[in-house]
Amino acid sequence: MHFGTKAIHAGQTPDPMTGAIMPPIYMSSTFVQERPGVNRGFEYSRANNPNYEILEANLAALENGRHATVFSSGLGALTAMITLLSPGDRVLAIDGIYGGSYRLFTQVFSRYGIHLECCPADQISQKWGSKPKWLFFETPTNPLLEIFDIAKLTQEAHQHGALAIVDNTFASPYLQNPLNDGVDIVWHSSTKYLGGHSDVIGGAAITQSDEIKQKLNFARKSLGVNPSPFDCWLISRGIKTLHVRMEQHNKNGQQVAEFLESHPKVKKVYYPGLKSHPAHALAQKQMRGFGGMVSAEFNLPLEKTVEFISNLRLFALAESLGGVESLVNHPATMTHASIPADERARIGLSDGLIRFSIGIEDPRDLIEDLKTGLENVS
Repeated sequence: MHFGTKAIHAGQTPDPMTGAIMPPIYMSSTFVQERPGVNRGFEYSRANNPNYEILEANLAALENGRHATVFSSGLGALTAMITLLSPGDRVLAIDGIYGGSYRLFTQVFSRYGIHLECCPADQISQKWGSKPKWLFFETPTNPLLEIFDIAKLTQEAHQHGALAIVDNTFASPYLQNPLNDGVDIVWHSSTKYLGGHSDVIGGAAITQSDEIKQKLNFARKSLGVNPSPFDCWLISRGIKTLHVRMEQHNKNGQQVAEFLESHPKVKKVYYPGLKSHPAHALAQKQMRGFGGMVSAEFNLPLEKTVEFISNLRLFALAESLGGVESLVNHPATMTHASIPADERARIGLSDGLIRFSIGIEDPRDLIEDLKTGLENVS
């Protein structure tokens, strides 16, 4: 099946009892057993639930994987993944990981002997002497929209005995499938493009490995990072329109990025669809579109930049991304505030950087909102 067909049909069949075209929501904490230890595949919803399996089958199909495991949030998924590590293990990360991921490693799991080391992509080859167990990265990155060569980095990780783990939240399965390039685990915050409507929190990990699937299922049950059946139903519903939403996100993101790049009050635009992006050619090769995330720095004092983003009409000042409505965010004080200022400066995340999540409104209205807002800033 092609992507749009998989988004609608993979993992979903009409309810056998009623013929309902949409799967029901199994809001049950527990399931009746025929005899002790004999059940129909479900015992207790912390461990498993029919809505989990429906969403997992759909996500595995979209990412061209064999298995998926769903969780209560993206960070819940990462927490479960970290249980694959042992005290003393090291994780090598490429600069640009989400602030919440950085916080989880450095402020929680560092106390249990898990070490995170971040470095630029061009220094990866110098870091294998520390024998990291993972190579962990995002592409495109949050919020600087850097693009990394997934196949090349995965091959290098495997040569040094490390798992390659990619956060695919910004791209979504519609724009790229890292498992095709040999990645071991693809990780999503399904809160974002997968759900797509800013009304649910969720996470998922997709893999080809039977062993990793079993361990992630065990971690979900043991840690209690399971999602709600209703949340899984909402994400399943959202995915049905993922392909059409992503097409509009792509178109709107390109038009907004081109407008910002041409504006005299804009210093720099970060968007892989622009020819000025240093990895534009790699993005063209590796992705099927450039997405709806755009970041920019302005030729304005910081207080004027804050005034600008606080007074937009259609862009809501809020954290998160990937919804049908457009959002604007100041990473240094919002999504990436947990990263120390000196570390933000090292990776090039300036206090003046602004991140836009471009929704699926009419792009003419979005551009007019930005244009008016910039005109109103003296």
